[in-house]
Amino acid sequence: MAAAARWCYRGDPQEAQSAPLVQFSNGKLRNSENMDFTLYKSKDTTNPRKKHQRILTTETDRLSYVGKNFGSGILKCNSLCRYFVGVLDKDAGQMEVYNAELFNMQPLLSDDVIDDDPSDYQNKSYREKMDSCIEAFGTNKQKRALNSRRMHQVGSETLNVAVTKAAENIIETKGVAALVSDAAQDDLQDVSLFLPPCQEDADKPENIYRFEDILSPAEYEALQTPAAAFVSITPEEILKKTEEKSHCSFVLEELKSMPPSEDRADHKARCLWFLDALIKFSFQKVIKKKYALGPDCPHVINSKLMKNFTALTYNNGSIQNLISASMKAKITAYVIALALHINNFQTDLTVLQRDMKLREKRILEIAKAMRLKISKSKGPSGLTDNEDHKLATLSLPLPVYKPAGRQRKRKKMT
Repeated sequence: MAAAARWCYRGDPQEAQSAPLVQFSNGKLRNSENMDFTLYKSKDTTNPRKKHQRILTTETDRLSYVGKNFGSGILKCNSLCRYFVGVLDKDAGQMEVYNAELFNMQPLLSDDVIDDDPSDYQNKSYREKMDSCIEAFGTNKQKRALNSRRMHQVGSETLNVAVTKAAENIIETKGVAALVSDAAQDDLQDVSLFLPPCQEDADKPENIYRFEDILSPAEYEALQTPAAAFVSITPEEILKKTEEKSHCSFVLEELKSMPPSEDRADHKARCLWFLDALIKFSFQKVIKKKYALGPDCPHVINSKLMKNFTALTYNNGSIQNLISASMKAKITAYVIALALHINNFQTDLTVLQRDMKLREKRILEIAKAMRLKISKSKGPSGLTDNEDHKLATLSLPLPVYKPAGRQRKRKKMT
């Protein structure tokens, strides 16, 4: 039974044989004062089926409601249990109990009223004609679906009117100039949503974007097994992986210079494996499998990717994990932060940009939002291009982030 307010009929219960109790199928009444209900009963008193048929009607400011105790939309609870209404006489301290019957009040929409003029039927759309057929000959399931769709239409129209009115009130109160200023301020706040936590009062670069905020101790521990192959990788294996393109260019270049210390090599291997996983994860659009990166990816890492770097969306009756544009920007920010920890807080953005298939403007925008200093340099010796690469450096004091302006620069007249 739908949760809704119930109201008593304001008539003589003995005249109605049983007192009507009502519940509203589409919600609760905000104000029940001064509501009048009209009860209709069948005139056919000889027919044992029809003599107990009742129709109850009422109106609010926006809708009319109808409830009945016969037909397809009746409540089954009336046949399974009995309801009573008690009328308390406070002076005498006594209560009279009457039989009661529960009515489910449903909105009476304009489409529910059948027009007797046959010429109007020809002017109806195909959808309206189909709805009329369902009302007359449809199954109970089809009728319930039709009523549900009509109630949703009324709800969306009411919502649109409320939103339009609220927008007009805001514009009238604040003015257009103030709203534009608020929108620009919101852009500054939105940028920080996909960045790793930044400690602006840090005393050294490694504490600005803390490693623990990128990989928790449990996640770092889970990377030991999959990253073990990177610790003792040979030049021949690196060459083979380069030919197979099984890893991104950044990872392959870093594997050529693994530290001699076993502990440091293990730490770098774990970081490189997770960075490579982030980049591969960013290429997906909708996550359809339980393990986005295959069964070799640890469960803890898979859960982190799904929880922190996807957005939930509703499509075709099911909830899906989607990598939206904002989530890809978040992945990019975490890739940059991890690359900074790998490369002593200076990393090649051009290599990461090509690995992630981003526009240079986009990755530079994210790097500037992370308060990194941008400079130019020649590419790594292992790469064949001779173009200048963009380097990002994390150092103190942090530069002030200035987002790109909304207005285009005016061209100078010559």
